Amino acid sequence: MAVQRFASNAGQTIELDLCYPCQGLWFDRHENLKLTPEAVVELFRLLHEHRNEQHHPLSAKLACPRCERPLDKGFDVVRSGRYITYRCAGQHGRFSTFSAFMVEKGFVRHMTRPEIDDLAQRVGAIYCTSCGAPVDIRKDHACTYCKAAFSLIDPLAVVRALEGYAQASAKVKAGVGQASSGDIGDALVALERERTRAARERQQGAFTRADDTASILSTGDLLAAGVSLVWRVLND
Repeated sequence: MAVQRFASNAGQTIELDLCYPCQGLWFDRHENLKLTPEAVVELFRLLHEHRNEQHHPLSAKLACPRCERPLDKGFDVVRSGRYITYRCAGQHGRFSTFSAFMVEKGFVRHMTRPEIDDLAQRVGAIYCTSCGAPVDIRKDHACTYCKAAFSLIDPLAVVRALEGYAQASAKVKAGVGQASSGDIGDALVALERERTRAARERQQGAFTRADDTASILSTGDLLAAGVSLVWRVLND
């Protein structure tokens, strides 16, 4: 995991361990409560920078990086939904996926039925923002693995949560709206185009146009698409 320094609300800095391939963060005890709004914006910047990197599934067994005990998998519930947690029994800290962190901080909202139907016409599947599993959005209206409702990162919720930060506060006063299904759909398609282009360049033109189209319509990463939308809002 890569070590990254972030501003703390105690006036110091904290070091978080990030793994971009598995999209996860390690928080020492209570570190998840100490990030400043500026630190969260910096986290969005890093997620946006690494949005096209290849993602790996989480290991079936995760261990504490401090004491090497197996992490206990469980669920926490907040107003914005349910998310998965992996805690050290020795209270050294917790492992959290990027998407679970977004749910914990209230940066997501559940998708409406019309939004799900609209996206189903544009992408074949999405990644669950709770557990990361691919789900066929054309036939399933909730995750078949963790049973969580589909949710997406809402730029308005993020801006409101960061209203103590001057730039975000100005956005609230300007009247930033919720991300629409069209916005999310456009972001998903654009994201898949970027990934396909990068993969095609790496393989020196091995993909055909048909392959390109198939990739664009394959699996939508709601987390990455939401990060892109939020980053656009914060920098407009």
